[in-house]
Amino acid sequence: MISGEKRERVMPVDFLSRFTASRQFHEVFQEGMSLIEETANYLDGPGRQDVRDLDKQGSVTYASQSMRLTTRLMQLASWLLLQRAVSSGEISRAEAEQEKGRISLDEIGEGHRLEGEDLLPEALRALVGRSLKLHERIVTLDVMIAERDETLLTGEAANEVNTHLDMLQKAFNAKRS
Repeated sequence: MISGEKRERVMPVDFLSRFTASRQFHEVFQEGMSLIEETANYLDGPGRQDVRDLDKQGSVTYASQSMRLTTRLMQLASWLLLQRAVSSGEISRAEAEQEKGRISLDEIGEGHRLEGEDLLPEALRALVGRSLKLHERIVTLDVMIAERDETLLTGEAANEVNTHLDMLQKAFNAKRS
């Protein structure tokens, strides 16, 4: 402190906490969890009959696409749960960064086209399509959060430098008086 001046440190807004407390995050979270439940119900119920109606190639394609789908949904659910855990204070950002290394959003996209995909049951294709749209939204959110974190780090460093420069200027001016 200079000349008895009291300095307040301005803390940056925690974008992740604000976002995960928002209606938009709640909607994405609910959409993801509902899609997981709907997929499980389909694969354990009507999907079992649907796969019986397919030929050998169709069955292989069905199995491959359902594996992709469930893997994608589990990765998306992991990301959503991780963001919610950070927001609620269950884990720190540092712990989240370590855990985030286990989540692979890049590798769970559409993948290469499989032979016989157009013969898959409409219900499975619809679930796959919805999961890909959710994946796209979550990747966008992940990029936004990462960019915001980077901006905060950069901005915070710049604010610290400006604070120190301001203190030096005031100290210099005080000595000149």
